[in-house]
Parts: sequence; structure tokens; C-alpha cells
Amino acid sequence: MEFELSAGQRKLYDEIHDQVAERLGNTAAATGVKQARAAFAAAAATGVTGLCLPTGSGGAGLGALDTALGLEAFGRACPETGLTFAVAAHLLACAVPIRDHATDTVRERLLSGLAAGKIIAANAMSEDEAGSDVGALTVTARADGGAYVIDGEKSWASNAPIADLIVTYAVTDPRAGFLGVSAFAVPRDLPGVAVGEPLDKLGLAGCLAGRVRFDGCRVPREYLLGAEGQGSALFQHSMAWERACLFAIYVGLMDRQLAMCVRHAGRRRQFGRRIGEFQAVSHRIATMKQRLEGARLLLYRACWLLDRGRDHVEAAALSKVAVSEAVVANSLDAFQIFGSAGYLTGSGVAEQVRDSLPSSLFSGTNEIQRELIAKGLGL
Repeated sequence: MEFELSAGQRKLYDEIHDQVAERLGNTAAATGVKQARAAFAAAAATGVTGLCLPTGSGGAGLGALDTALGLEAFGRACPETGLTFAVAAHLLACAVPIRDHATDTVRERLLSGLAAGKIIAANAMSEDEAGSDVGALTVTARADGGAYVIDGEKSWASNAPIADLIVTYAVTDPRAGFLGVSAFAVPRDLPGVAVGEPLDKLGLAGCLAGRVRFDGCRVPREYLLGAEGQGSALFQHSMAWERACLFAIYVGLMDRQLAMCVRHAGRRRQFGRRIGEFQAVSHRIATMKQRLEGARLLLYRACWLLDRGRDHVEAAALSKVAVSEAVVANSLDAFQIFGSAGYLTGSGVAEQVRDSLPSSLFSGTNEIQRELIAKGLGL
């Protein structure tokens, strides 16, 4: 059992970290579509938008573990977690299913642009009455000659306001249950696609999200991902990559956050002493370190299993719960350590608290992850 990163993995991490720090180390949350697209382009210039995409399409051709290492470096170097989330969602929830399930023609048309970040993708699955219950989808896709006609509305799609492409899921056979859902890569400029204004969110401000409406949108049949009725399986495939790899951005955040707290505890003085000398502070920081390292190991293990084609469902669920709960707890601890200074917008700490909270919801709520873990135990 080897716990040390290889020289190649360390080089990958350091190169991405240094490039991101140089280009995006002082970035702030985007305030509009134009700014969000510019920030995305700056991130793409470091190569993070193509980490696990084929080298022939301009990607790095990495497996899950090395992709996670790249995203971890990105999350550590970039203080705008909304941007890191936007890139990871684009890559894992959208580019991965296109990489693995699109027709050769569509792959050739889209993958190089996705890898370079010149085509920005949004994932549109959630609906008003279909969040955790993805079997309750109401958006439909009706076959009509050489196209599918999509109708209905998605309630939440990260990146939608800046997207050029929308990966979405629709019911093609209402009688077939989960076998009646199909997946599509929908060009944003097709008639019948309408994206709403950016949603006003608590955190992850740098990742603009919006509603997506399909009104008689004719999608050429070649943009069907996989076969008709395989949408649920394709979604679970992309979620496996997302649950295993995306949360590495939060591992990177926690690494940066821990360094901030250690530095602050060594400089801030109260009652004539550095606050790091008080056990109330030093033990809190020690616990933050424990959570970080435990979450990191579970994430690496989930990616390792995914790379080897082994059963990774339970491992990815454990990893997702561990990282999301660790980042929320560590962010609240950082808030307590920084005190009133951390309550100020722009301190970094306030933003970390807000950006950590949704991690227990997306990619499948932690309640759903615990159901998967329980099933893995035979319950």
C-alpha cells in the first residue's frame, strides 16, 4: 500500500497550483455573465478544463485520481471556490458523459472545445419536483424523424447563464421508469432553448446558475448520448466521476484554509500571548487537520477504485460525505478562530463558510449517500 505521490503526480499538482496562483490567486467572484466567462477562460488556460479528456482532443488524458489531484491543486490556489466548482461541474458532469457516450461525430465536434474551455457546458438534471428523486422527471423528449423534441423546464443548472452546451436528461418512455430516461447534449443556440437570469445564491457566487426551459426544442438525433433509455445509467456514470473527483476542490480549500488558520494563530495575540498557545485554539486547528487528512484519504481511495474499474459506489459515497461535512465543520472552526475579522466579507473566511454549505446537497445529498452506504452494508 503506497501513500506517497509519484514524482509525476507531484509535478502535476505543483504545476497546476503555480499556474492557477499566478493567474487566479487574487480573483474575485464574477458579478455577471461577461466576467464569469472571462474567469472561466483564465482557468481554462491552466489546463484544468481538460484534465480527464483525451489527449487527442487537447486534454491531459488523466485518470480519476490524477484528475482529483489537479482539481485539489486548483482549489488550493484559487480563492474563488465558485469558479473551481464551475470548472469541475463542466468537466465531470458534462464532458465525461460526452467523452464516454457521444457519437464519434459529436465527440469530434465538441471535445476539443470542452477541453480548451472554449465550449462551456452546463448540467441540467434537477427539476422543481425532481431533486433527489431523479425518477420524477417531467421534461420529455419525443422522437420525431431525425430529431428529438424536448419540452419542459429544469430548475437548476450550474453554468447555464454562460453555457454554450447543456447536458440534460428527459423522459423518452414514461412507461419504462428509470429505463425511460435519455441523455442529450444540447447546443445552447438551438431554437427552443431559453436560460433564465442567474439565480441569487448564498454561496459559490463565481458559478452562475439558472433555470433552463425547453420549448419544442428539436435536437438532432446525433446529440443523443448513448442509446435511448440509457440516461439514468449515464447520469450515474457521470455522478461517479463527480462524487469521486469534484470534492477535491474542497480538499484544496481546506488545505489553504488550514494554512490561513495556522498563520493567524501564530500572529494574533490576546492576553499577551499568541492565540495558538491556547489549547482552545490549537486543539481546534488539530481537529481541522484530522478532518482534512481523513477526507483526503477517502477521496483518493474512491478515485483509486474508479481508476481500476472496481466497485466504487460505496467508497465515493463515503468520500462525498466525509469531504462535505469536513469542509463545513472546518469553515465554521476557521470562522471561530478568526473571530470578527472572519465575519467580514473579503476576509476569505466568510466566503469559505458560504461556499462550503452547498457541498452537502449537490452530487446527491448526504442523505442519499448514506442510503448508498447502508445498501452497501446489506441494510
